[in-house]
Amino acid sequence: MSDQMDETYAPHTRRRGPRWRALPRWATLPLGLGIGLVGGLGYGLTATPQYAATGYVMVVPQRAGDSSATLGFAQAYGRIVTGSAVLAGAQAAAHLDAARLRDQVQAATSPDAPMISVTGTASRGPAAADIANAVANSLASTANRNATATGVRLLVFSPAVAPTSAASPSVPLSAAVGASAGALLGGLVLLIRPRPDFRAPLYPGTEHLDPAAVPGPAAREPARAAG
Repeated sequence: MSDQMDETYAPHTRRRGPRWRALPRWATLPLGLGIGLVGGLGYGLTATPQYAATGYVMVVPQRAGDSSATLGFAQAYGRIVTGSAVLAGAQAAAHLDAARLRDQVQAATSPDAPMISVTGTASRGPAAADIANAVANSLASTANRNATATGVRLLVFSPAVAPTSAASPSVPLSAAVGASAGALLGGLVLLIRPRPDFRAPLYPGTEHLDPAAVPGPAAREPARAAG
């Protein structure tokens, strides 16, 4: 009986809990990194590739030497690239309705040149170029209707060309982003994961016992000998 009590109450410095608590605390960091890496690779390999093609529209003055306002007009026209009037004129050539076309086109302007870049995106390279060119031509046509009043004209300076390689997703980039996100989550779990309490009793039902009041093996040797 005393031998059984020794085995039951002696190991007060160990704790029996869920199996994941037996892992080292730092194990969540490489675990999260590995899961994120696998997820990023999976996304990069299975996601539909997206191609991007960019065309450029230039703002030129109507009269020679009068170029002071061209930069301001370039900024203004760059803001209406995704407007209803421009997209309505481009949807026939792009073979998309205005709502879908708005999601697949972006515009940017230069702070020091009267130039507007129009970028189209699609799952195929030729389709991306068609979108960019359709919107660029529609922008020039829409703006040139008011050329007499504005004193400037828009010219398609460089048409978009169908890209030969996809712009996204990049498999290495997706893997790097996934690994970084997984490592970050693993680090957060490492910070909030509670440290094991080695003072807890090994067996349930002994929580109410004071470890100092339970005699150790040496204290019970006389009783064992007497028995």
